[in-house]
Amino acid sequence: MDVEKNTEFRVSMLASGSSGNCTYIETPKRKILVDCGLSGKKIQELMQKIDRNPADVDSILITHEHRDHVHGLGVLARKYGMDIYANEATWKALPPSVGAIKVEQKHIFEMGEVLTLGDVDILSYGVSHDAAAPQFYSFQFEGKQFVMLTDTGYVSNRLRGLLKNADVYLIESNHDLELLRMGRYPWSLKQRILGDKGHLSNDDGAAAVAEMVGNNTKRIYLGHLSRDNNMKQIARDTAGTILTTKGLGVNRDFHLYDTDPTEPTELFHI
Repeated sequence: MDVEKNTEFRVSMLASGSSGNCTYIETPKRKILVDCGLSGKKIQELMQKIDRNPADVDSILITHEHRDHVHGLGVLARKYGMDIYANEATWKALPPSVGAIKVEQKHIFEMGEVLTLGDVDILSYGVSHDAAAPQFYSFQFEGKQFVMLTDTGYVSNRLRGLLKNADVYLIESNHDLELLRMGRYPWSLKQRILGDKGHLSNDDGAAAVAEMVGNNTKRIYLGHLSRDNNMKQIARDTAGTILTTKGLGVNRDFHLYDTDPTEPTELFHI
């Protein structure tokens, strides 16, 4: 009976990358999107690929106001009328391009709080990124946990402890250090990416998740890869090497998975 219950907790990273981010979470009582960083049309197409309809989504959670996380928010909100959750600072920082959202759809979900939507508990936690008040989320259902952690320059010891032993992680693997350093970006942008309020490198993301992996962990998804400064194979090889060096059972106790900026992952069961 427990196995049957747990298979009702499903997730797909619809898109993950520097060009746009959107994740779909489903439980028996809730259908949720985290971020809408692509056009409304593209998000609808991605959901169709996993046999889901945005009209059935009841809630959208926003992590922060950057375009690659909110580009399609206004269009979806106005078309489908779902509830939208973000902290107050993020609401105030949303770009004008998002457009008007009805007051009754707007809800405050502050950093460090736990929000219960139907049968799923959602913990919010702050990250270190150059946005107004960036926060990410851990979803908990029937004893299972899915952790999202991208768009941060570093992962604090407190956060590593808080998010330990989740069943599934989406961890940032934004850039390969050498590709970034040798690449075409101006030095100011490289500094921003490498800084404490930038993005986790392949090495840093793997090192952080290595300290969070536990006996429950079965899947690690590498997310938010840069189009210009990373490659899936490099990210996966780097993460695999670091995790293995730390004595962890890659491809035995858990598996590494890619994400993509234009194609959804499978709608997997947690």
